[in-house]
Amino acid sequence: MADPARAQRLAKRISSIVASAIGSEIKDPRLAHVTVTDSKVSGDLHDATVFYTVMGESIDDEPDYAGAAAALAKATGVLRSKVGAGTGVRFTPTLTFILDTVPDAARQMDELLARAHANDELVARQAEGAKPAGDADPYKSAEDTTDDSDGAQ
Repeated sequence: MADPARAQRLAKRISSIVASAIGSEIKDPRLAHVTVTDSKVSGDLHDATVFYTVMGESIDDEPDYAGAAAALAKATGVLRSKVGAGTGVRFTPTLTFILDTVPDAARQMDELLARAHANDELVARQAEGAKPAGDADPYKSAEDTTDDSDGAQ
């Protein structure tokens, strides 16, 4: 088992090499909107998992996840040779590409928070003119309490 710090450094270097190769050296148009977000390397440095996300061309455009996955599968051999040349390790790790769902989850969380904020504003507007059902101050104050003669608490 390799040093965890070495595995992290190798993972960072692999993500950098793969990102630059996708951006400048691999000429597949399906990879035009692919962004490498993170990578992890196994403890024995033999397997690397590269996380990626696909952005749409515009806000309304749905990203082509299947096309990007197929293009990455096709380019795996070339990318692995680039990683081997760029890292200089004895054994070049195998590359596995996994779609990163964090940006989609963050977008969904933002939508949920916006909806909750809108509901809070609606409740606040409805409560503006509301009056309490009972007394205006239903809680006992220090002035209202009298001293009990039996000393019970």
